Amino acid sequence: MAPKRRKTAEKLQDIRSFFGKENDVPGSCSQTPRKKPKGVGESQPPTQMTPRVKNENGNDSLETHSHQFTIKFSSSALKEYTIDCDQPRSVLEAIKCSLGPAKKIIKGSDENIIIQLGKEDSHYVVPTHFPCSCVTDGESLIIHYGKSEKIEAVQGQHDKTIHPKDKYSVFYIDTVGGQKTKTKDLFRSKTIKKFKYLCVYGEKGMTVEEALKRDGRFVDDLGEFTLSDNKNPNCITVRTQRVDGLHRKTFKIRLPLNKCENVDNPTSFILDVAHGSGKSVKKAMEQSASSDNVDEIYQRLRQQFPDLKKWMESRFPGDSYQEALKLRNEKFGKIQQSFSEVHRIEKLLKMGKSVCKVVVKDVCQGTGFVLFDRFILTNAHLFDGFVQGNNLPDHINVYALFNYDDPEPETNYYFFSAEKTFVDIDETLDYAVLELKPEGQKSNPKTKPENIKVPPGLLNRFGPLPGNGEACIIGHPAGGVKKIDPTCIIDPKEREQAVNDHLAPYQGTIFTIQSITETIRPQGIEKVMKKECEVETYHTFMYHGASGSPVFGADYRVFGLHTAGFVYGFRGHEQSVMEYTQPLLTIFEKFVSNLRESGNDQMLEKVKDAVAENHHLKRILQNEPMEVD
Repeated sequence: MAPKRRKTAEKLQDIRSFFGKENDVPGSCSQTPRKKPKGVGESQPPTQMTPRVKNENGNDSLETHSHQFTIKFSSSALKEYTIDCDQPRSVLEAIKCSLGPAKKIIKGSDENIIIQLGKEDSHYVVPTHFPCSCVTDGESLIIHYGKSEKIEAVQGQHDKTIHPKDKYSVFYIDTVGGQKTKTKDLFRSKTIKKFKYLCVYGEKGMTVEEALKRDGRFVDDLGEFTLSDNKNPNCITVRTQRVDGLHRKTFKIRLPLNKCENVDNPTSFILDVAHGSGKSVKKAMEQSASSDNVDEIYQRLRQQFPDLKKWMESRFPGDSYQEALKLRNEKFGKIQQSFSEVHRIEKLLKMGKSVCKVVVKDVCQGTGFVLFDRFILTNAHLFDGFVQGNNLPDHINVYALFNYDDPEPETNYYFFSAEKTFVDIDETLDYAVLELKPEGQKSNPKTKPENIKVPPGLLNRFGPLPGNGEACIIGHPAGGVKKIDPTCIIDPKEREQAVNDHLAPYQGTIFTIQSITETIRPQGIEKVMKKECEVETYHTFMYHGASGSPVFGADYRVFGLHTAGFVYGFRGHEQSVMEYTQPLLTIFEKFVSNLRESGNDQMLEKVKDAVAENHHLKRILQNEPMEVD
């Protein structure tokens, strides 16, 4: 939800409290945007998948999907059909599958169908691809037909993967438009205006614009629209905002002024443009037809935000930002030079053979690496909502792709399937240990069969945080080929300054700063900002798909599991304020504790053999205090 226009003091307090201690929200990880991936079968290689969003909320098991609803084919119809929905589908697919031979009573094309949600007096209509999981058990639907008009652009408008209802945000768009919509057609068909609301849904993490475009009932050229809350019209949601906070709310679509129209309130207009586009106020004024009123707008802004301007200037007095940036660049330059030495690169590349791309079929993808033997470590959040006890359901297949180093079509990786039972999974520290099946396969079935082995593990290379702060991440960002990124650890005392440095270029664009802070705060950055937080932080370009990457020190020890970042921006153009890693010695300590608690003595003995030469891990196994080199 875009921020309300509040009093100056409230806005100022909101930004100042960004680093406050009011909330203690656990961190979360942004992941790869969801699109329908290519099929991955047990007998074929898991080829390149398009990244997809994977949220971290829990959900119901897809394996136990079963509910009923009823349908009628007009408001006055006496016959009512019971629909038994036994697997995740769209509403229309569920209706057709349940009716069987009787589905002939569904007239015309899918594009001419209107589905009313609720009884005769209901004002809500859903798209044909509405997830059946979002239909309440026992709900009633009524099927209507648009004569010759296309109600909905069905083909190619949506990902057919259906998720549990808690993965969606469902909200309502009023068929009566809001500000500046009187002469604008908002919908493909005027028939839709017979109803009060269009029920719209989006996977959490999706933007408002993406949800409306995928819906198929809206026109293609809505432009830079916003949504106004029906209960509070002054509360505006911009099109690039995520749908997560819109659940069960009702909105009107608002459109910007046409360039030829007079601007009654130029300040309000400029603020709307800046807010909706992510541009600075100055840029919005320059690109607006209202730029004739620049002097007036500047004067109003100065009157409204004098304290905010002083505060922004006080955060970076004089040349403090440039000095801080210079020191940081010097430090990072030394680290880059260190990791560019050939002998270091050769050793890192050799150890990087153990890093794999983790593909969770039809769900998401990330990164992992071999611990020892056929056991790999990755992030637990890759499997959120699909863990039943300590197992994955039968329809969820996981693959580890090794040697995924060259782009298509030159790539020649090999892969292993993972067992359905986790060796260990821990949501608190966000890690999962999986065992790979012994038989590996080549990505190219035409190549000569050979004995494919899992690369050597890195467990024996686990160690503490390096004292000099040098770090290097190896992973598969965005599900692509393997990449290496040298970086440096941010000292806990310097995390706030690191965020300040990142935001400094936006100091003249107050609404962009507000948008960034309100986006990253729910991701748990306030918890990470606390000095006692045990994670290690840094800056890296590895966002989506790199979760589960090993983080190496200059001593070639692996000290972290790259876990999450605090991401903002637009899909495909994201930036991150800061990223963090879970310390591997802490993970190992919890891993050993969980094995002992579960009585898995056999696995515990294997672990002891694997770490025989690592005194850090041996101390943990012997319940001795950890020491730092």
